[in-house]
Amino acid sequence: MGYENNVEMVSMAFWTVLKLAGPVLIVALIVGLAIGIIQAATSINEMTLSFVPKVVIVILTIAIFTNYLLIGLTDYFMFIFDRVASLR
Repeated sequence: MGYENNVEMVSMAFWTVLKLAGPVLIVALIVGLAIGIIQAATSINEMTLSFVPKVVIVILTIAIFTNYLLIGLTDYFMFIFDRVASLR
């Protein structure tokens, strides 16, 4: 297993992480930005107002994208296991 193969596997791992974590992080970013704008406009600086809705929406996003996340992880690990099995 050469250097190029290792770089390819690490690159694929990074892209898989970005592809699977992206939707959840984008939703958290949008919700946090919206809540921050609302807090700035109304001068309400309650910590739970920014934390609780973000946590709830991130959990709902993970629940909605569970199938996508599991398929992505399964495909990646099947690729890795096939590569390890071919090393013999």
